[in-house]
Formats: sequence, structure tokens, C-alpha cells
Amino acid sequence: MQSTETVTPSITNAGAHNNVRLITSTGILSAVAFLLMLIEIPIPFLIPSFIKFDISDLPALIGSFALGPVCGIIIELIKNVLHGIFSGFDIGEVSNFILGATFVGVAGLIYKKNKTKKGALIASLVGAVVMALVSYPSNVYLVYPFYYNFLPKEAVLGAYQAIIPSMKSVEQSILVFNVPFTFVKGMVDVVITFLIYKHISPILKGNK
Repeated sequence: MQSTETVTPSITNAGAHNNVRLITSTGILSAVAFLLMLIEIPIPFLIPSFIKFDISDLPALIGSFALGPVCGIIIELIKNVLHGIFSGFDIGEVSNFILGATFVGVAGLIYKKNKTKKGALIASLVGAVVMALVSYPSNVYLVYPFYYNFLPKEAVLGAYQAIIPSMKSVEQSILVFNVPFTFVKGMVDVVITFLIYKHISPILKGNK
């Protein structure tokens, strides 16, 4: 009994320390993700100007690998809530959360079962592919119908046709432009993650 009383406070303190570290790391990564979401880069001649490139999923992917898929999804949620508060909520935050949560959730779940460099690569690829696939119905049935209230469907199609005149419909354009764009966007996050993860993960895990 005496031995148990000695060990229990230590275990309790360790658990509390881990919880504080987890909350702190999640908060920091969420803040970085929010700031990165504000940096939107247009890619003219490759995709219509109303679609911007950003790497705001990067901190969530790092968090998903280092702290678990739930953490990655929470980072995506906080990032979009903050963006909505400061920029005004619309369907963009909902779409960004759906795609980002899909990406980091799938990648983090797969990596959790195989925590090797090869496992991380497979997890990232699968996550990016699933996110790209989900982006099609998300855009067709959720995002674009919302924006048709402000921009006629014909104008949206015209923006795609300005790049590839042979586009016949918005749905075809989303398949040709948005789906590959979403995949590439995810893979850019993956490449950067692989470059910096080794240096960041010990800090997030409290090993430094």
C-alpha cells in the first residue's frame, strides 16, 4: 500500500503534464494554421482566380502525426472557426474543414497503425487521394451551389473556359481542375511535413 501511494501522485502528475502539453501544442499549431490560411496565393493560368492556394493544412498534418488524428481534426476545426470569426463565416470554412479533416484524419489514422517513414508516406498519399476524391462531391453539391447565389453558374463556367475552352460544364471543370489541385495542395503539405517533422515532433511530444 505504501508503494502504491508513492507512485500514484507521480503518475497523476505525468498525466496532467501530458494533457497540458497536448493542449498547448494543439493551440500553437491551430494558431499557425490560422495564420497560414490568411496567406492565399492565386495561381493564374492554371486555375480560376477565385480558387487560391495555401498550406494551412500543414500544421494539422504535423499534429495528426505527432499527437494523433483527433488532434489534427481539432486543429482544422479551430483554424476554420478563427478564420470565420475574423473574416466572416461562409461555406468556405465548412468546405475547408471537411477536406482538411478528411486529409489529416485519414493520414493520421493510417500512420498511427504504422509509425515508420514508409508508413507516413503511405498515410500521406492515401490522405491526399481521399481528400481529392471528397472534394468533388463537396464542391458540386455544397460549395458551388452556395456561390451561385452571388455568381451565376455561367460566369463560373466561363472562368474555367478562359483557361481550357473545351470545358462543357462546371461539374466537368471541377473534375479536371479542382480535384487534381486539391491533391497537389495536399502533397505540398506532405513534402514540407517530411522536411521539418523530424525537428518539430520531439518538441510537440515533450522530448526536448
